[in-house]
Amino acid sequence: MEVGPLSRMLIGYLKESKIIKPYMQRFMDATGLELLDFSSTVGRNAARAIEAQICCDYIFSFMSDMIENIKYYDETTWTKYDFAALPQEAKGRGLYEVPRGVLGHFVKIKEAKIENYQAVVPTTWNASPKDAANQRGAYEEALIGIRLADPKMPLEVLRVVHSFDPCLACAVHIIDTKGKELAHYRTEAACAL
Repeated sequence: MEVGPLSRMLIGYLKESKIIKPYMQRFMDATGLELLDFSSTVGRNAARAIEAQICCDYIFSFMSDMIENIKYYDETTWTKYDFAALPQEAKGRGLYEVPRGVLGHFVKIKEAKIENYQAVVPTTWNASPKDAANQRGAYEEALIGIRLADPKMPLEVLRVVHSFDPCLACAVHIIDTKGKELAHYRTEAACAL
């Protein structure tokens, strides 16, 4: 299953989240969709829209709380950064839920400098090939059984893959420090999807 808005909304609904369940229920009541219908292209787009609405409704309350914490120097939610305490050697990692799914950051510090940094982005997870347990990635799984009206213009594939909101480059522009374009490469295969 995709790791992202769809899974967050479904889990929130099934776990009877006081925040997520009412939004999901209101959407299903208004559209006539059922929970099973979310396992589709329309469902992934709907889950993204529902999550966006929840974020919009709650952001002002969240920001007000954060401003109050900073204003009164409440260090239970944040800590002032001490540059003098930079580590000479360290490893760090963080996994986060972001709009497209799970985002991983991995860093290695040596002699107080970043020696290696890697980000594993949601598209990497969702567009992955089969894993060690022989399970298909989310894109591939969602394409199983798709019928193409015109194999020369597979718009159905476009709709399914785009419903995951992939972060794939269709073109790369190389510019110098003054903004002058040095090269432009277009990846037709990525744009066709």
